[in-house]
Amino acid sequence: MGYLLIVTLIQAFSFSLIGEYLAGQVDSYFAVLVRVVLAGLVFLPLTRWRQVEPRFMRAMLLIGALQFGVTYVCLYLSFRVLTVPEVLLFTILTPLHVTLIEDALNRRFNVWALVAALVAVAGAAVIRFDSISPDFFMGFLLLQLANFTYAAGQVLYKHLVARHPSDLPHYRRFGYFYVGALLVVLPAYALFGNAQHLPQTNLQWGVLGFLGLCSTALGMYWWNKGACLVPAATLAVMNNLHVPLGLLVNLLIWNQHEPVGRLFIGGSVILLSLWISRLGNRRTLSVSQAR
Repeated sequence: MGYLLIVTLIQAFSFSLIGEYLAGQVDSYFAVLVRVVLAGLVFLPLTRWRQVEPRFMRAMLLIGALQFGVTYVCLYLSFRVLTVPEVLLFTILTPLHVTLIEDALNRRFNVWALVAALVAVAGAAVIRFDSISPDFFMGFLLLQLANFTYAAGQVLYKHLVARHPSDLPHYRRFGYFYVGALLVVLPAYALFGNAQHLPQTNLQWGVLGFLGLCSTALGMYWWNKGACLVPAATLAVMNNLHVPLGLLVNLLIWNQHEPVGRLFIGGSVILLSLWISRLGNRRTLSVSQAR
């Protein structure tokens, strides 16, 4: 639980740092690439390359590609068209994606999750009802892809560690995660990156250093390790705790003029979607137990 709380505090500041100092100023693909490289420099020297099962290695490459590579490319791109509070609110749907992935792994269809997803879209529309645009919905969809891949990484890592127990500490097998992320981020930067928009100030480089060493290296490691130590319900709650903390930090320090009323109403509708999803989960579990 302690690991998750520390990472939640780091995330609360990370969203605002990205939105205020990097989004629209530093190339998104380059920013993600720097984060992966810095995290890799921390973990790769600690990684065991010979005492790890090949299946575990391959699975970790996939998890890194999903949970960081795809997730953070989409996240940074969404900052081009969404405000920091909007990005934070739309990441609250991660537990819904966890439910969808678990249902898919168990080969079952959950109509409640579909209804919850539609309600969440309505909540997003409330927040921007006066200026809904194709760019806004593109940002929303990018974040849902990011939520999905981030949720998939958590679910797969927890299953993977349970399936492949080892006497090695977690950090001895975590370097593969960043190699997998690099396999996505490096080609993305080579194909779509803009070398004309590299960091121009020491502050921007400092923000990238914090995000790479704290948010990416320690943050991703501690989050996945913590996810293996808590029940699924606790993990779902912790996935959302960064939202109120992140909003508080952003609104108090950087974004005092944000339309708080619409954020509150739209955020409440999005929270309703999560309640619908959890209600459906409880009913599905009750039916299964009765059978």
